[in-house]
Amino acid sequence: MKRKLLSLMLILSVLISLFPFKDVHADVAPPQTPPGSNLNPVDETTQVRMMAETVILNIRQDPQDDTGAIADTTATFTMRNLGTAEEKMQARFPLSFFGGDSDGFGNFPEIEQIAVSVDGNSVATNRVMRPAMSSRGPAYIERAEVPWASFEVTFPPGQDVTIEVAYTTSGYGYYPYEVFKYILETGAGWKDTIGAADIIVRLPYEASNFNVWLPDETTEYFKTGPGGVLNGNEVRWHFENLEPIEENNIKITVVTPTLWQNVLNETDTVSKNPNDGEAWGRLGKAYKEVAIMPKHGDPRMDSDGQELLQLSQQAYEKCLALLPKDPLWHFGYAELLWSQYYFDIYLAQKPDTEGLFSRILTELKTSLDLDSNNQRTKDLVSWISSSIPGSVSITDSGYDFLALTATPIPPKPLLFVTETPIPSPTVEVFSSPTPSLVPTGQTPTGSPVCGGAAFLVPFLVIALWWKRKII
Repeated sequence: MKRKLLSLMLILSVLISLFPFKDVHADVAPPQTPPGSNLNPVDETTQVRMMAETVILNIRQDPQDDTGAIADTTATFTMRNLGTAEEKMQARFPLSFFGGDSDGFGNFPEIEQIAVSVDGNSVATNRVMRPAMSSRGPAYIERAEVPWASFEVTFPPGQDVTIEVAYTTSGYGYYPYEVFKYILETGAGWKDTIGAADIIVRLPYEASNFNVWLPDETTEYFKTGPGGVLNGNEVRWHFENLEPIEENNIKITVVTPTLWQNVLNETDTVSKNPNDGEAWGRLGKAYKEVAIMPKHGDPRMDSDGQELLQLSQQAYEKCLALLPKDPLWHFGYAELLWSQYYFDIYLAQKPDTEGLFSRILTELKTSLDLDSNNQRTKDLVSWISSSIPGSVSITDSGYDFLALTATPIPPKPLLFVTETPIPSPTVEVFSSPTPSLVPTGQTPTGSPVCGGAAFLVPFLVIALWWKRKII
């Protein structure tokens, strides 16, 4: 198996080395981090039932990473021994992936710090290795034993015992989205069902359908589990007599706190100073980062995502009405419109009934007229010229925006999208992590990944994904 994987990687390396390229983002899934989980009894049979649990995830910016988020988590469990005899056991809490799988890259990160109390009294924990508890079959088990935090607890008959577990876990995902999970199924070892369960996710600001990606039919990856209710700065799930199985595990996808706080700050600024063109531009850029899918640069297709695109567009238009001679804001607006046009119209083979393409080229032409050395604008124009034949002519003497005076050649069906970013200018005003858009179908001269390798690389990378079970 290792020999096949190495051979595949060698082929990929050779193919890429045959062609000139610039900086290329690896198209790989981000590594997962250990999720929070329910307590698990060591004993196979027990008369102790989990009568209630309340789990609170306080999400905040990762102090080590402006583009990430962490969740300070407190899980409180009310346990009751329904039997007639006292039970003394080593209860446990998983410190890593309880099923024996890795983070997708062969690593096994752990929750570093954990605090446990029983009836208000702190208790010591021990790190122990126990067999993996995979519910997905042996194919997903990458190690037979996983680490757990184990602690001793006594359950007198007929009495409630309160156990509190506190720890911090990191989110994972593609910027600007962070995914958090809470695993309920590890509580299946206790007697009967979970009497009542409340899972509460708290944000540093009001929770909305813009900063929490709610369930929709447009994507499988970025999805928040069904049943979550927005309430103030919280997203809440409530269950009664819950059977703790895999299907009931909690997942939530949120916008990175730093970015959403930027949205709030700029919204406040323009409300107080509506003639601040720079603030309007920053607001448009922030909305754009939320609305554009981080992996391929395509716009979100759900209704909330479409509304975010409209908010971004409106902010950019306010900005340009106040700062009509700023070349970078013209570029930023064109980049937004290009994402919408390229994916929603061009690749979808739909008619451009609103003249979106002409507006894009007009913004780019204006940007170059104001600053002929604007590198980001020139790079985007180059990609458009390569993607859509007859749209822009690029010569040593400059750019001729043909599509502004003539109908470009109708697009042909395209195969797929590569992921090469537009290089950043020397002086970066729009320092945006949002992936830039690239041409497909027709390969441009001097493109970062060109020729036959442009078609083979994505398939080879996908093959590598499956080998590593990256999600």
